[in-house]
Amino acid sequence: HTHTHTHRGAPSIPLTMSVTAGVGYALLALGPALSLFVTVIAVKPFLVLTVLTSALVWLVSLIVLAAIWRAFLPLSSPWLFFLLLLICVSAQEALRPIFWKAYTKVEAFLDILAEKLSKPRLYITDKIQIALAGGLGHGVAHAVFFCISLLTPAFGPATFYVESCSQMPFFLVAALTSLGFLLIHTFSMIIAFNGYAEGKRVHQLFAPGMHFIGAFSTLVNLSHGGCIVGVSLLMGCAAVTIMYCGKIIWDKTGHESTGLLNCVGDQTLSR
Repeated sequence: HTHTHTHRGAPSIPLTMSVTAGVGYALLALGPALSLFVTVIAVKPFLVLTVLTSALVWLVSLIVLAAIWRAFLPLSSPWLFFLLLLICVSAQEALRPIFWKAYTKVEAFLDILAEKLSKPRLYITDKIQIALAGGLGHGVAHAVFFCISLLTPAFGPATFYVESCSQMPFFLVAALTSLGFLLIHTFSMIIAFNGYAEGKRVHQLFAPGMHFIGAFSTLVNLSHGGCIVGVSLLMGCAAVTIMYCGKIIWDKTGHESTGLLNCVGDQTLSR
Protein backbone atom coordinates (compact mmCIF):
# COMPACT_ATOMS: atom_id res chain seq x y z
CA HIS A 1 0.00 0.00 0.00
CA THR A 2 2.45 2.62 1.19
CA HIS A 3 6.12 2.89 0.33
CA THR A 4 8.52 5.75 -0.12
CA HIS A 5 9.45 6.18 -3.75
CA THR A 6 13.08 7.22 -3.48
CA HIS A 7 15.38 4.26 -3.94
CA ARG A 8 19.00 3.41 -4.63
CA GLY A 9 20.41 0.69 -6.78
CA ALA A 10 22.39 -2.28 -5.48
CA PRO A 11 25.41 -3.80 -7.23
CA SER A 12 24.60 -5.63 -10.44
CA ILE A 13 23.82 -9.32 -10.09
CA PRO A 14 23.88 -12.15 -12.67
CA LEU A 15 20.87 -12.44 -14.96
CA THR A 16 20.00 -15.98 -13.81
CA MET A 17 20.05 -14.85 -10.20
CA SER A 18 17.84 -11.85 -10.93
CA VAL A 19 15.32 -14.02 -12.78
CA THR A 20 15.32 -16.48 -9.89
CA ALA A 21 14.75 -13.63 -7.45
CA GLY A 22 11.90 -12.22 -9.55
CA VAL A 23 10.19 -15.60 -9.77
CA GLY A 24 10.70 -16.09 -6.03
CA TYR A 25 9.09 -12.76 -5.20
CA ALA A 26 6.14 -13.54 -7.48
CA LEU A 27 5.64 -16.97 -5.92
CA LEU A 28 5.92 -15.49 -2.45
CA ALA A 29 3.12 -13.05 -3.25
CA LEU A 30 0.88 -15.35 -5.29
CA GLY A 31 2.00 -18.89 -4.39
CA PRO A 32 -0.75 -19.52 -1.82
CA ALA A 33 -3.36 -18.18 -4.24
CA LEU A 34 -2.10 -20.52 -6.96
CA SER A 35 -2.15 -23.48 -4.57
CA LEU A 36 -5.69 -22.72 -3.43
CA PHE A 37 -6.84 -22.29 -6.99
CA VAL A 38 -5.39 -25.62 -8.15
CA THR A 39 -6.47 -27.70 -5.15
CA VAL A 40 -9.84 -26.16 -4.23
CA ILE A 41 -11.15 -23.82 -6.92
CA ALA A 42 -10.22 -25.38 -10.26
CA VAL A 43 -12.14 -28.59 -9.58
CA LYS A 44 -15.47 -26.72 -9.70
CA PRO A 45 -16.26 -24.43 -12.67
CA PHE A 46 -18.65 -22.31 -10.59
CA LEU A 47 -15.87 -21.52 -8.13
CA VAL A 48 -13.61 -20.50 -11.01
CA LEU A 49 -16.33 -18.15 -12.24
CA THR A 50 -16.72 -16.75 -8.72
CA VAL A 51 -12.99 -16.03 -8.47
CA LEU A 52 -12.93 -14.29 -11.85
CA THR A 53 -16.04 -12.22 -11.06
CA SER A 54 -14.73 -11.18 -7.67
CA ALA A 55 -11.30 -10.30 -9.05
CA LEU A 56 -12.88 -8.20 -11.80
CA VAL A 57 -15.14 -6.32 -9.37
CA TRP A 58 -12.35 -5.32 -7.01
CA LEU A 59 -9.80 -4.72 -9.73
CA VAL A 60 -12.14 -2.27 -11.44
CA SER A 61 -12.77 -0.54 -8.12
CA LEU A 62 -9.03 -0.17 -7.52
CA ILE A 63 -8.47 1.20 -11.03
CA VAL A 64 -11.23 3.78 -10.57
CA LEU A 65 -9.85 4.85 -7.19
CA ALA A 66 -6.33 5.08 -8.60
CA ALA A 67 -7.55 7.24 -11.49
CA ILE A 68 -9.23 9.64 -9.05
CA TRP A 69 -6.23 9.93 -6.73
CA ARG A 70 -3.77 10.29 -9.58
CA ALA A 71 -4.70 13.97 -9.77
CA PHE A 72 -3.41 14.49 -6.22
CA LEU A 73 -0.02 12.80 -6.64
CA PRO A 74 2.63 13.04 -5.37
CA LEU A 75 1.51 12.93 -1.75
CA SER A 76 3.81 14.90 0.52
CA SER A 77 2.31 14.37 3.96
CA PRO A 78 1.72 11.20 6.01
CA TRP A 79 -1.77 12.55 6.73
CA LEU A 80 -2.52 12.49 3.01
CA PHE A 81 -1.44 8.84 2.88
CA PHE A 82 -3.76 8.19 5.83
CA LEU A 83 -6.63 9.90 4.03
CA LEU A 84 -5.86 7.96 0.86
CA LEU A 85 -5.99 4.64 2.68
CA LEU A 86 -9.12 5.64 4.60
CA ILE A 87 -11.05 6.51 1.43
CA CYS A 88 -9.78 3.59 -0.65
CA VAL A 89 -10.41 0.93 2.00
CA SER A 90 -13.86 2.39 2.76
CA ALA A 91 -14.76 2.28 -0.94
CA GLN A 92 -13.63 -1.33 -1.27
CA GLU A 93 -15.46 -2.40 1.87
CA ALA A 94 -18.64 -0.75 0.60
CA LEU A 95 -18.59 -3.31 -2.21
CA ARG A 96 -18.53 -6.29 0.14
CA PRO A 97 -22.24 -6.26 1.18
CA ILE A 98 -23.17 -5.63 -2.46
CA PHE A 99 -21.14 -8.69 -3.46
CA TRP A 100 -22.90 -10.65 -0.72
CA LYS A 101 -26.36 -9.66 -1.96
CA ALA A 102 -25.41 -10.71 -5.49
CA TYR A 103 -24.22 -14.04 -4.10
CA THR A 104 -27.51 -14.63 -2.25
CA LYS A 105 -29.44 -14.17 -5.50
CA VAL A 106 -27.18 -16.69 -7.23
CA GLU A 107 -27.52 -19.10 -4.30
CA ALA A 108 -31.33 -18.87 -4.45
CA PHE A 109 -31.22 -19.59 -8.18
CA LEU A 110 -28.95 -22.60 -7.63
CA ASP A 111 -31.27 -23.98 -4.94
CA ILE A 112 -34.28 -23.64 -7.25
CA LEU A 113 -32.35 -25.33 -10.03
CA ALA A 114 -31.31 -28.12 -7.69
CA GLU A 115 -34.92 -28.77 -6.71
CA LYS A 116 -36.01 -28.96 -10.35
CA LEU A 117 -33.22 -31.44 -11.08
CA SER A 118 -33.91 -33.39 -7.87
CA LYS A 119 -30.46 -32.55 -6.59
CA PRO A 120 -29.51 -31.55 -3.04
CA ARG A 121 -29.19 -27.90 -2.14
CA LEU A 122 -25.85 -26.30 -1.42
CA TYR A 123 -24.13 -27.86 1.56
CA ILE A 124 -22.43 -25.71 4.18
CA THR A 125 -19.05 -26.74 2.76
CA ASP A 126 -20.18 -25.54 -0.68
CA LYS A 127 -21.08 -22.15 0.75
CA ILE A 128 -17.73 -21.92 2.52
CA GLN A 129 -15.91 -22.70 -0.71
CA ILE A 130 -17.90 -20.05 -2.59
CA ALA A 131 -16.98 -17.48 0.06
CA LEU A 132 -13.37 -18.64 -0.19
CA ALA A 133 -13.48 -18.15 -3.96
CA GLY A 134 -14.91 -14.66 -3.57
CA GLY A 135 -12.22 -13.72 -1.08
CA LEU A 136 -9.50 -15.23 -3.24
CA GLY A 137 -10.64 -13.09 -6.16
CA HIS A 138 -10.42 -10.00 -3.95
CA GLY A 139 -6.95 -10.98 -2.78
CA VAL A 140 -5.66 -11.73 -6.27
CA ALA A 141 -6.99 -8.41 -7.58
CA HIS A 142 -5.17 -6.61 -4.78
CA ALA A 143 -1.95 -8.52 -5.43
CA VAL A 144 -2.06 -7.91 -9.17
CA PHE A 145 -2.77 -4.21 -8.74
CA PHE A 146 -0.24 -3.46 -6.00
CA CYS A 147 2.47 -6.07 -6.47
CA ILE A 148 2.83 -7.55 -9.93
CA SER A 149 3.51 -4.21 -11.62
CA LEU A 150 6.12 -3.44 -8.96
CA LEU A 151 7.84 -6.81 -9.38
CA THR A 152 8.57 -6.35 -13.08
CA PRO A 153 11.88 -4.56 -12.40
CA ALA A 154 12.83 -7.42 -10.05
CA PHE A 155 13.75 -9.44 -13.12
CA GLY A 156 16.38 -6.83 -13.98
CA PRO A 157 20.13 -6.86 -13.22
CA ALA A 158 19.85 -5.31 -9.74
CA THR A 159 17.70 -5.03 -6.67
CA PHE A 160 16.48 -1.87 -4.94
CA TYR A 161 16.17 -0.53 -1.42
CA VAL A 162 14.06 2.38 -0.27
CA GLU A 163 15.90 4.91 1.87
CA SER A 164 13.61 4.36 4.84
CA CYS A 165 14.22 0.58 4.81
CA SER A 166 17.76 -0.58 4.22
CA GLN A 167 17.11 -3.93 5.93
CA MET A 168 14.89 -5.43 3.22
CA PRO A 169 14.80 -5.14 -0.59
CA PHE A 170 11.88 -3.12 -1.89
CA PHE A 171 10.63 -6.10 -3.91
CA LEU A 172 10.59 -8.34 -0.83
CA VAL A 173 8.55 -5.77 1.09
CA ALA A 174 6.10 -5.54 -1.84
CA ALA A 175 5.78 -9.34 -2.08
CA LEU A 176 5.24 -9.82 1.66
CA THR A 177 2.73 -6.98 1.74
CA SER A 178 0.77 -8.52 -1.12
CA LEU A 179 0.88 -11.91 0.57
CA GLY A 180 -0.46 -10.43 3.80
CA PHE A 181 -3.40 -8.74 2.11
CA LEU A 182 -4.05 -11.79 -0.07
CA LEU A 183 -4.52 -13.92 3.06
CA ILE A 184 -6.58 -11.26 4.84
CA HIS A 185 -8.95 -10.76 1.91
CA THR A 186 -9.30 -14.47 1.16
CA PHE A 187 -10.26 -15.64 4.63
CA SER A 188 -12.03 -12.52 5.88
CA MET A 189 -14.58 -13.05 3.11
CA ILE A 190 -15.61 -16.34 4.75
CA ILE A 191 -15.97 -14.52 8.06
CA ALA A 192 -18.01 -11.72 6.49
CA PHE A 193 -20.31 -14.09 4.59
CA ASN A 194 -20.96 -16.01 7.79
CA GLY A 195 -21.75 -12.75 9.55
CA TYR A 196 -24.18 -11.66 6.85
CA ALA A 197 -25.90 -15.07 6.78
CA GLU A 198 -26.34 -15.33 10.54
CA GLY A 199 -26.72 -11.63 11.31
CA LYS A 200 -23.61 -11.58 13.51
CA ARG A 201 -22.40 -8.00 13.68
CA VAL A 202 -18.97 -8.93 15.00
CA HIS A 203 -18.26 -11.11 11.98
CA GLN A 204 -19.59 -8.47 9.62
CA LEU A 205 -17.23 -5.87 11.07
CA PHE A 206 -14.22 -8.16 11.33
CA ALA A 207 -13.38 -8.05 7.61
CA PRO A 208 -13.39 -4.25 7.18
CA GLY A 209 -11.76 -3.85 10.59
CA MET A 210 -8.87 -6.13 9.71
CA HIS A 211 -8.59 -4.48 6.29
CA PHE A 212 -8.26 -1.06 7.93
CA ILE A 213 -5.74 -2.29 10.50
CA GLY A 214 -3.62 -3.95 7.81
CA ALA A 215 -3.77 -0.91 5.56
CA PHE A 216 -2.85 1.56 8.30
CA SER A 217 0.00 -0.69 9.45
CA THR A 218 1.70 -0.02 6.11
CA LEU A 219 2.06 3.64 7.12
CA VAL A 220 4.83 2.47 9.43
CA ASN A 221 6.86 1.88 6.26
CA LEU A 222 7.23 5.65 5.94
CA SER A 223 9.40 5.83 9.06
CA HIS A 224 13.07 4.85 9.07
CA GLY A 225 13.38 1.08 9.40
CA GLY A 226 9.62 0.83 9.68
CA CYS A 227 9.21 -1.82 7.02
CA ILE A 228 10.26 -4.56 9.45
CA VAL A 229 7.55 -3.52 11.90
CA GLY A 230 4.98 -2.80 9.18
CA VAL A 231 5.38 -6.18 7.48
CA SER A 232 5.32 -7.98 10.84
CA LEU A 233 2.10 -6.23 11.85
CA LEU A 234 0.48 -7.05 8.52
CA MET A 235 1.45 -10.73 8.70
CA GLY A 236 0.14 -10.78 12.25
CA CYS A 237 -3.22 -9.52 10.96
CA ALA A 238 -3.20 -12.27 8.34
CA ALA A 239 -2.46 -14.93 10.96
CA VAL A 240 -5.29 -13.70 13.20
CA THR A 241 -7.68 -13.71 10.24
CA ILE A 242 -6.80 -17.28 9.28
CA MET A 243 -7.15 -18.57 12.85
CA TYR A 244 -10.46 -16.78 13.38
CA CYS A 245 -11.77 -18.09 10.07
CA GLY A 246 -10.69 -21.61 11.01
CA LYS A 247 -12.53 -21.37 14.32
CA ILE A 248 -15.73 -20.27 12.56
CA ILE A 249 -15.53 -23.11 10.06
CA TRP A 250 -14.91 -25.63 12.84
CA ASP A 251 -17.80 -24.32 14.91
CA LYS A 252 -20.17 -24.51 11.95
CA THR A 253 -19.21 -27.90 10.54
CA GLY A 254 -17.18 -29.67 13.22
CA HIS A 255 -15.31 -32.73 12.07
CA GLU A 256 -16.85 -32.46 8.60
CA SER A 257 -14.62 -29.44 7.94
CA THR A 258 -11.38 -31.26 8.73
CA GLY A 259 -10.63 -31.96 5.07
CA LEU A 260 -11.32 -28.39 3.99
CA LEU A 261 -9.30 -26.90 6.84
CA ASN A 262 -6.37 -29.19 6.15
CA CYS A 263 -6.45 -28.40 2.45
CA VAL A 264 -6.68 -24.65 2.95
CA GLY A 265 -4.25 -24.55 5.85
CA ASP A 266 -1.60 -26.67 4.16
CA GLN A 267 -1.65 -24.47 1.06
CA THR A 268 -1.34 -21.17 2.95
CA LEU A 269 0.35 -21.44 6.33
CA SER A 270 3.00 -23.82 4.96
CA ARG A 271 4.13 -20.96 2.78
